[in-house]
Amino acid sequence: MELIHLTDLEAAINHWRQRAPSGPGASLAPQVAALAEVYARLVYQRRDGVDVREMGDAAMQAWLAWWETTPDTPCIAICSTSQGDAVCKGCGRSFDEVQHWLAYSPVQKRAVWRRISLQGTAWRFNRYAERARSAGGITSSE
Repeated sequence: MELIHLTDLEAAINHWRQRAPSGPGASLAPQVAALAEVYARLVYQRRDGVDVREMGDAAMQAWLAWWETTPDTPCIAICSTSQGDAVCKGCGRSFDEVQHWLAYSPVQKRAVWRRISLQGTAWRFNRYAERARSAGGITSSE
């Protein structure tokens, strides 16, 4: 089961609110409305993630369009898994995550991004944070 976390829905909603602000009468852009419906259900049900199968086409397309604007990989070109580490000191991904990254779905990639962002122990978040920022790898939603 692939889950989209509540914080990713919030980031996608905010992305679309900036791109398509409410007009007269406070009508929401279709993308915002689709995502907000999923978000409201999660909040009402006190859940922090939604299965992609529950998203609906419009919400999933809006989420994927937002995802396309985010950095694809957390890599900062300092890979310690190539040196035998189980977890990369540079980006925080496991050896398997590094090896299979290209095969991951957008939802799987965001789950990894969320975990490493919350941990905040990889060099991309401390020692080399400026390098990651300049490469577009740290955003305000992380």
